Amino acid sequence: MHPQVKEDKPGKCPICHMNLTKVELDESDIEEKNHKVLKHQVIWQCKDFPDVTSQVQEVCPLDGTPMVKKPVLQNKAAKIVAKLKLRKAQVKHFKPDFFPATKMKMTKKIRLLGSVLQSEEKESNIPARIGGRVEKVYVRSTGSLVQIGDLVVDIYSPKLITAGEEYLLARESYTKNKSKEFKDMLEQSRERLRQWGIKSFQFEKWFRQNKVPRKITLYSNATGIVRSRNAIVGKYFKEGQNFFELSDLADVWVEMDVYEHDSALVSIGQKVELKFSAIPGKVIHGEIDFINPVLDQKSRTLKVRTTIENSHGKLKPGMIANAVLNINIEGMPLVIPRTAIIDTGKRKVVWVKVSKRGFRAKTIQTGYESEGYVAVRDGLRESEEVVVEGNFLLDAQAQLFGGYENMQNTEAAPHQH
Repeated sequence: MHPQVKEDKPGKCPICHMNLTKVELDESDIEEKNHKVLKHQVIWQCKDFPDVTSQVQEVCPLDGTPMVKKPVLQNKAAKIVAKLKLRKAQVKHFKPDFFPATKMKMTKKIRLLGSVLQSEEKESNIPARIGGRVEKVYVRSTGSLVQIGDLVVDIYSPKLITAGEEYLLARESYTKNKSKEFKDMLEQSRERLRQWGIKSFQFEKWFRQNKVPRKITLYSNATGIVRSRNAIVGKYFKEGQNFFELSDLADVWVEMDVYEHDSALVSIGQKVELKFSAIPGKVIHGEIDFINPVLDQKSRTLKVRTTIENSHGKLKPGMIANAVLNINIEGMPLVIPRTAIIDTGKRKVVWVKVSKRGFRAKTIQTGYESEGYVAVRDGLRESEEVVVEGNFLLDAQAQLFGGYENMQNTEAAPHQH
């Protein structure tokens, strides 16, 4: 009736005056007792030759240095926080499930939310390669698709007109006199026009007509979606200013946020699976190709990125992606089911089977968790059987009947009531 009352010999309970019941030690109790007895027993060994040992302190016979002491056995039972022994009648009705602590490979799946971005590597411009005034704009608006070779603007440029006339003069001179000097002059004039964005068929047409037009058409040197349209009729441009800024969406970025506690697991080259509502039923595979070296201070997340082929054009910047990052955890950690762990908020406890009717609650240190399993960093040995179904019942039983109290008095086989 009062399990907190414990004595070293038979007698009466001082509270209710009923006979005390003897608590029998099982093999697990004896093991714990032996560990505690050996806790302070030490042996001496050579510092540089640990295989050479002695029961007394002396000089190492190999190198003459003083021996150092080392505990023979650490108290592995120190992590035990509760014990419980069921009665035979209770065992008949108690049908728990057990799982032996096992070393295995773990694959952790991290579910992430991402967004589609324009690839900065695919951004391009259509610049003014020579100064002039815009006379006509062929690109209608931002968002328009521009491809290599498309007409973009007509410009009026005195400098370009002069270069065209120099080409006509050099061409005429070379036609009359095919000397090396005139040939070099012709090639230089052609190259100057090419560098300023004039196509070969254009200045060939000028030669046939023997005239350089006042308005000269410029063509696109890039492919992409217009994200900025700076060209306006009548506007003057200096050399190097952009008529248009383009984004090529043939490849897009998907940027994802990884929480701080998972950030150490992410590395370049890891596979990621992506799903988009714009492409229902399809999984797109990618690889992590960028990890931001700085953690976002507000969200406490790390930005990671993958590049996705988008030649079909279905993925648009701003779309949401549901991502799964599959990570193979290094090594072979000791693993138990998550349902075996009782997390009190201050400690994590598992109930371990030590005999047919005996159980112990042990605190453990856990590591990564994945797919219902948790890696155990400390507190369990391989093959120890933990209670998976029934652990909360054992915990409640221990709480009610004093299983968590006075754990140090089990060595003398006390009697309790």
